Amino acid sequence: MATKILYFTVNGRPEQAEFPVDCPAQDVKDLFRSAAEAGPHDILKLYNPKGNIINISPGLEPNSPTSCYKLEVVAADCNSEPLGVELAGALGFDLSSMEKRLQGLEKKILIEASETPAVVYELKKQVDSFREKLESVEHLSWLGLFKDLSEGTHKPSPFYHKRTLRKTREECEHVREKFLQMSSLEVSEEVRQYLKTPTFDNWQWEDAEIMVLLQVMYTDLDFNATFNIEPEVLQQFLFEVYRRYNNIPFHNFKHCFCVTQMMYGLIWLTDLRSKMDGIDLLIMLTSAVCHDLDHTGYNNAYQINARTELALRYNDISPLENHHCAVAFELLEKTECNIFRNLSMDQYKRIREGIIKCILATDMTRHNDILNKFKSILPSFDFTNTDHKDVLMMILIKVSDISNEARPMEVAEPWLDCLLQEFYNQSDVEKLEGLPVTPFMDRDKVTKPSSQTGFIRFVLLPLFIELANLFPCLEQHIINPVRKALDYYTEMEKALEREKQIRAQSEVAAKGRDSAVGSQCTAESHTEAGPEAPEPDAQQNHS
Repeated sequence: MATKILYFTVNGRPEQAEFPVDCPAQDVKDLFRSAAEAGPHDILKLYNPKGNIINISPGLEPNSPTSCYKLEVVAADCNSEPLGVELAGALGFDLSSMEKRLQGLEKKILIEASETPAVVYELKKQVDSFREKLESVEHLSWLGLFKDLSEGTHKPSPFYHKRTLRKTREECEHVREKFLQMSSLEVSEEVRQYLKTPTFDNWQWEDAEIMVLLQVMYTDLDFNATFNIEPEVLQQFLFEVYRRYNNIPFHNFKHCFCVTQMMYGLIWLTDLRSKMDGIDLLIMLTSAVCHDLDHTGYNNAYQINARTELALRYNDISPLENHHCAVAFELLEKTECNIFRNLSMDQYKRIREGIIKCILATDMTRHNDILNKFKSILPSFDFTNTDHKDVLMMILIKVSDISNEARPMEVAEPWLDCLLQEFYNQSDVEKLEGLPVTPFMDRDKVTKPSSQTGFIRFVLLPLFIELANLFPCLEQHIINPVRKALDYYTEMEKALEREKQIRAQSEVAAKGRDSAVGSQCTAESHTEAGPEAPEPDAQQNHS
């Protein structure tokens, strides 16, 4: 079997990897992860000898020890510690020594009993579940007491990473400096092509690098040249966009990038450049960039029920989406980041109307109306018809916005974890504030697979299939992966149900055994003691 040998360094240490030329992509990543001794949540970055970031894939070119690749390990969240570690430290616990002691006890049990008792597995499972719940509900203390949720400039984000909701000045300046340093670097052709595919892995890239990739999208679609967008203005615009996405688990800057990258990929996959004019493409890409600006992690239902400032301002009509639009054009009012400043008044008016239509279309309460309208025009779709194109643009941003399940499972599944974290947080706050609890966000009722099977079956697939009716090439790129995801979560749901049934049966059997033992003990005690004679006074009183 033909193999490939790659030479690389990890923290200055020389390493080499050998794998078959037809090795799966995930196996190649696991090989590099093993060489770097990286954890499952760490991010790996590979640089070629020129210093450009390249994708870790089976397509890597063989090299020599004199032209090594450079591998770096980046922690998944360098700015925070798990809540459990932080609390344990505050309470004076040494987790490492406790863990060693626990391992020692497990080893002793294993030696004496020859196998780990089922009760130990069950206890470990309960501890893991308890720890996960504690780490995922930041606003609850160990004793279940509520922390201060008062408003403030640096109000703590009510999420597990315990960072401020808004990005700090220091955080922004650090990322801005890195972005400006990297913005002039040439992105390799391999990454440029990879960027056009739905399989792109966002988890390999830092925020500063993501801004560089967004810059590449504007450049490769010829927006800079066609609409006279100066590089420094585009850079300032992207930085301001980054700054106005908040530190929340799902609707953050990385989500903004994923939606934009999927939109970018769809533009190339469907050859929209030959079917729509540049302004339409500019509207779609910029709408994707801005579509969730200043999202705070609470959906429209919460905004309306809690009577927030946004709900009052927009009269309960798509409060979040209206806010995202308003923030976008607030940024564009600043001359230094107005990427449309060299356009005519008519062009700007058309772009503004288009962006507002696209961003408002991401409100899921409008989903059926937009999809039904698209289905009605599909048989006679005409790219020269403005109304038809407007509906298509709304469909494309909707598809991009909820497209995570069209990505490889190793990319998509962490996003589901992030989404559930945000959902659970909202339902927890709804319970605390006495508001109606959003059913699909309730941590006590929703599981990972149950949250996805219905959504994929009744929302994702019908939407994606209609788009593929117009662009058949999308069948393999986005529909087949979504069907695989549905199979995956359906099997997971069945497995959880089987486990639940087994646990219930075990509990019934355990109660039965306890009851039988209790009855036996009672009978034995009565037999040994014999019948008790009543006291004389008692006999007299009963006569």
